[in-house]
Amino acid sequence: MKENLAKLSNYLGLAYWVKVETQKPSCTYYFGPFISELEAEIDQSGYVDDLKQEGAQGISVKIQRCKPTELTLDGDREETLGFKRVSVFGARS
Repeated sequence: MKENLAKLSNYLGLAYWVKVETQKPSCTYYFGPFISELEAEIDQSGYVDDLKQEGAQGISVKIQRCKPTELTLDGDREETLGFKRVSVFGARS
């Protein structure tokens, strides 16, 4: 049930995603979708820990509402691929 609600929220552009950027390697990762910002915050540390174990450096995390077109972006290709940003009243950017 919860998974279906997350899928519906994502379809409507209301889902939260954890955006993790790393400097080395230069990549952007999207983890989600999540129904609430709190749910995303709770799970974010696991993603960061996994990336640290893989040797990633310069890690930054942002939780946002968006609809990524790809879940992993190489830093050299990120500007051309990007993601579709969804404007939602009262949402943080």
